[in-house]
Amino acid sequence: MNSTRVSMSRALVAGAALALTLTACGSDSESAPAGSTTASAAAASTCPSAAPDDAGDPEWTLDGTTGSVSVIGSTDSASPVVDVEAPFAVAETQVQTLQAGDGPVVADDAEVSVCYMGVNGRDGSVFDSSYESGAPVEFPLGGVVPGFQKAIAGQTVGSTVAVAMNSADGYPDGQPRAGIEAGDSLVFAIKILDVTG
Repeated sequence: MNSTRVSMSRALVAGAALALTLTACGSDSESAPAGSTTASAAAASTCPSAAPDDAGDPEWTLDGTTGSVSVIGSTDSASPVVDVEAPFAVAETQVQTLQAGDGPVVADDAEVSVCYMGVNGRDGSVFDSSYESGAPVEFPLGGVVPGFQKAIAGQTVGSTVAVAMNSADGYPDGQPRAGIEAGDSLVFAIKILDVTG
């Protein structure tokens, strides 16, 4: 099993070479549109970068059409853990609430502030993570890939969710800058911090 744990000591080669942001996740262009996704300077929360001391039991396990994944959501002091038995793939996008929040429901067209980690099911590699920088990101749900939007819309602020998305809801044609190939299923662990617009 390929265990992916995000920590400050683990440099994300794809992320460093790419500076991938969530808007780039919603676009196949070579650069993110100006003024679209920015790190939220106003967010009161941060994204914890430390790996958990003892990860404990998974909050979600999922067998795919190939491989499997198990996810433990982030806490106030530790980043999430995503364990992938690669290659992992799903035919249909699936969303799981790991920890329900008690804030307002997130509308389909909301702008949100989140912490997130994206893992490629093909090889279990982390291709993007706000936990690495420790800074949340803020973006409109209309500016991200469909699977990411499906994971967040309808959830409550404060929730921690996971999504295993098929290629059609991620990057059907791949995203070379992030090391994502056509047909790759993706897994995200997401903490919804706030609705900002």
